[in-house]
Amino acid sequence: MSNNVSAAKLQEHVQYLCNTIGVRLAGSVGECRAAEYVRDRAKEFVSDVVIEKFPVLERAITSEVLEVEIDGQWQQFPASLFGSAPSTGGKTLSGELVWFDSQGGYRRKDLSYLRGKAVVHLGCHIFEPEYYHALMAAEPAFLLFVDTRFPAKEMRADGLFPAYVKEFGALPTMNVAFEDARQWHIKKASRARLTVCGASRPSESSNVIITIPGTDPESGIVYVGGHIDTQAGTVGADDNAIGTAAVLEAARILSGEKHRRTIKLCAFGAEEQLSVGSAAYVRRHRGEIEKNGVFMCNFDSFATVMGWTELFVVGDDATVATVDDSFQKRDIYAVIRRQITPFVDNFSFSAANVPGMWVNRRDCEAGNFYHHRADNVPENLDFAGAAVHVAAGVDIIRHYADSRKSIAELQILSAEQKNEISSLWEAVYGGWQ
Repeated sequence: MSNNVSAAKLQEHVQYLCNTIGVRLAGSVGECRAAEYVRDRAKEFVSDVVIEKFPVLERAITSEVLEVEIDGQWQQFPASLFGSAPSTGGKTLSGELVWFDSQGGYRRKDLSYLRGKAVVHLGCHIFEPEYYHALMAAEPAFLLFVDTRFPAKEMRADGLFPAYVKEFGALPTMNVAFEDARQWHIKKASRARLTVCGASRPSESSNVIITIPGTDPESGIVYVGGHIDTQAGTVGADDNAIGTAAVLEAARILSGEKHRRTIKLCAFGAEEQLSVGSAAYVRRHRGEIEKNGVFMCNFDSFATVMGWTELFVVGDDATVATVDDSFQKRDIYAVIRRQITPFVDNFSFSAANVPGMWVNRRDCEAGNFYHHRADNVPENLDFAGAAVHVAAGVDIIRHYADSRKSIAELQILSAEQKNEISSLWEAVYGGWQ
């Protein structure tokens, strides 16, 4: 078995996930088929492969119609219901169009002027729970979210934070294109109406766990991750079929080697609902992870053709040096980010005190131009470049799998990091419950 990362195998996996299976919404048949594909391919070289199920709400929407009144005429525009948001249940909701600037608007003490309105919300996320609560309390008719990071003509898909929805409720919330919203404003659009048929329904998602036992099982565990699922309306080649392919390719290579520590490679479900799958896995195995976890390497959106690599590292200076050196040896000079980000699967492991990293590649200052769009397809990816990134990640996995340092010597997060992680884990994920 070759110990070289194969660009051809990465491409093969991505094309199957995207072209044969297609959209892989959390809890859907497509996501289930993808999990079974990962399991079956992994079993070609690893005997210990299991699927762990966990509950999710599947986005089961049958139709979405958004109309905007311009110069007395109703015109239809593309829109996509956010994950975790309720539909209109087939009813038509209508309201006066109001533009809301999320950068400064939440400084207002009173948002009651939004009541009953169709609110064009400039900003695709509400990170602060108090802001989300204030918006829900204002009781708009429905919300039209604009991704202001990119002046795109295309609509993007996204989701609400499940913990916020559980605590504060939710309204029908749609993604709309930046350019469409801009034209509404220019043309003084007056009203909007929305009809969404279908609804979220209880379902199950899957985590696929590939275990390569170490020669010293008591010495700890190294974790590797990448997610299976996609947003609505996209096959998610770079987000994150390539990450799933990286998990399979890393498992193929590492299964032919002997390492001191056990390596667990995880293809997570429901990441697009805010890392619900990785959080479910960490909650279920919390004792083992807190006791034995030494590092977590997460692959997510790292195959864009043109751009630069960013490595988000959670850990001490030695962890940063190990990560940076490994990529530089592969001639990748990355931007090192040390901030905590709760939007990726390694964050749940950080909540269990495990250092780690997220391998990411951007082509725009705000991320990737095709993020959560229909054109996130295999033809737009650089598989040769992705293979080098996977190889650098495998080098890091080998390092931690064979390090003679103890678990305690590797599980080093600063008090400041722990406090920030704990705060986000409680606020955004709902904590350990």
